[in-house]
Amino acid sequence: MKLEVVCYSGYKGDERPIRFQLGGQDHFVEAVLDQWYGPEDVFFKVQAEDGNVYILRHRTAKPEGDWTLESFRDIKRGK
Repeated sequence: MKLEVVCYSGYKGDERPIRFQLGGQDHFVEAVLDQWYGPEDVFFKVQAEDGNVYILRHRTAKPEGDWTLESFRDIKRGK
């Protein structure tokens, strides 16, 4: 699922996500829990203000740098 993501840009562009839009609703990132790199992607495991955990993928190999939702965990329901 494609996402609209706003990133913090410090030392380099798009360092880490700070907000993303999912289903027309904004989610603010409270914490980056983990980050790892693939050959063409950067993955971020984040906890949003709703308490849920999301895994976001940034396609760095493409000029557009698409963002997608790779996984979601509803902490309140334990799923």
